[in-house]
Amino acid sequence: MRAIVCDRAGGPEVLRLVETDPREPGPGEVRVRVHVSGVNPTDWKSRSGTDPGWQQVPDQDGAGVVDAVGEGSGFAPGERVWVWEAAYRRPDGTAQELAVVPADRVVPLPHAASFDLGAALGVPALTAHLALRSADPAPLPLAPGALTGRTVLVAGGAGAVGHATIELAAWAGARVISTVSSAAKAALARAAGAHEVVDYRAEDATARISDLAPDGVDLVVEVNPVANAGLDAEVLAPHGSIAVYATDTPDPLSFPVRPFMTKNLRWRFLLLYTASTAEKDAAVAGVRAAVAAGALRVGEEAGLPLTRFPLERTADAHAAVEGGTVGKVLVDV
Repeated sequence: MRAIVCDRAGGPEVLRLVETDPREPGPGEVRVRVHVSGVNPTDWKSRSGTDPGWQQVPDQDGAGVVDAVGEGSGFAPGERVWVWEAAYRRPDGTAQELAVVPADRVVPLPHAASFDLGAALGVPALTAHLALRSADPAPLPLAPGALTGRTVLVAGGAGAVGHATIELAAWAGARVISTVSSAAKAALARAAGAHEVVDYRAEDATARISDLAPDGVDLVVEVNPVANAGLDAEVLAPHGSIAVYATDTPDPLSFPVRPFMTKNLRWRFLLLYTASTAEKDAAVAGVRAAVAAGALRVGEEAGLPLTRFPLERTADAHAAVEGGTVGKVLVDV
């Protein structure tokens, strides 16, 4: 079978296409014939950061059809599935024709859902779910009505996580405001379902959000805390929360503490990979329900443009994500 591998840290050039023998699934494992692999920022960051210590197939997310199963997997050959965290602390990512994955990282994919959607779930959608539930006392799956009465501010609504956050929040009943940096990205955030969109380069974002939510927003899902800490303090309602899932800069986060104390605001920093099992289980259940309801979509008309590469150009796919390509980058396996 064909697979993309790397055995050292570095730029996209360390990825190479090889022919290799597929591995048989062991107990509790599923072998998936991957149709589409999804590329995330953590994929190129992991590839460039440290030597893997083994021959690594990259990419956490993907979608395809079950090819073979190990004892006790709970799946059967022929089932359509999506995969998440395939390569986390493991050599078997989704940039290969046959990927062996632990069964608890494999999720049924309805026939009405495309493999493109399945490959775009994983890291973005599960991270979005973690963020939307970050202020709740217990990890529970999102459902219609779960966020009714809440106002959610999504920073960077045109990104993959921002897109999933808008869709999940709107499906769960929240009022969604999103900030973007251009008119084109504003169109994408609206297509995803944002009720209000603020272009922070064209207007005073703090003033505009305050006008839209005079009582304050309940939750900020934040992609750039260094730039936005002051705005977040201004627009959050008392006892509101900020869920941070990324940062655009290595600069340290610094802000005046008093405004956050006065409102009793909370920060929550998130990384899917190291989240608790209970939070991950709730996120998978919530995302699975949203997919079944048709609430999660991909494509430009849905606010998430797709950029595609064939398997042999996986290095170009990684470079595209690293270069900030808007939307979702997919690899056709």
